Amino acid sequence: MRPEANKYVWDAFHAAERIARFTDGKTFVSYQADELLRSAVERQFEIVGEALSHVRRVDPITAASIPELPSIIAFRNILIHGYASVDDKLVWGVVEGRLASLRDVLDRVLKE
Repeated sequence: MRPEANKYVWDAFHAAERIARFTDGKTFVSYQADELLRSAVERQFEIVGEALSHVRRVDPITAASIPELPSIIAFRNILIHGYASVDDKLVWGVVEGRLASLRDVLDRVLKE
């Protein structure tokens, strides 16, 4: 992996780790009721998507090893550009359904 890509993957991995920490033990109801938590989680997802968009630019080979990369970047774009209509259920669904596998993938890429 190119050094620039390594830094961006590291950033994405640690943002994903923060999301996991922030949401540990939370439910959708508690997530929805906590404005600060929602803001923090959305911001970390923005970092994940932005970092991985840079990986795609600087190291296409590494980017190709990250499943669903276009969807991750598109999710970031929704959060950034559609901020006024972010669907809490969508964000929480990503936390519950995709975050663990993303963390695993990023961890694997960092170790390669």
